Amino acid sequence: MTHASTGKVVVNRVMSLDGFIAGPGHTMDWIFEHMTSATFPEVMAATGAMLIGRGTYEVGKGMSDENPAYDGGTQFVLTHRPLGEPDPNVTCLTGDIEEAVATARRAAGDKNLEILGADVAAQCLRRGLVDEILVYVLPVLLGDGVRFAPPGLDRIDLEPLSNIQSGGVTMLRFRVRK
Repeated sequence: MTHASTGKVVVNRVMSLDGFIAGPGHTMDWIFEHMTSATFPEVMAATGAMLIGRGTYEVGKGMSDENPAYDGGTQFVLTHRPLGEPDPNVTCLTGDIEEAVATARRAAGDKNLEILGADVAAQCLRRGLVDEILVYVLPVLLGDGVRFAPPGLDRIDLEPLSNIQSGGVTMLRFRVRK
């Protein structure tokens, strides 16, 4: 498969120190106690499109009224059922994860495609579609919730690229070894 894009496919995650990307009940409000869209503006500037899982989209939509908008370019939601109410800012995709990534990469142009959502990220990792993983580690222990990686994901070796601290947030960037 050839890619028209020169950008990368990047799994973008916020994580508690104990390895959760969402708290019990899929809560994510704890993120905004530590981060804003201005925490690492270079990440937003490098992003041309986002491929978002349905669950993450729903949680994010519920929080968008209270928190500043993150402009990561064209938004695609991977879902098997229509959205409750149409969203003019979102294109729904169904079907194969490789087709969804290819569609979203075309929209990203020369910028990165950001992958958001535990299930979509795991599907992309299983199929070898991810170039980098970007993790923001926040200074909080949640104790329970949605794990960074689901059970059953095979071992994936990573190469550390960088780590940067901004306030209490540490950003870790890894290349996925293929």
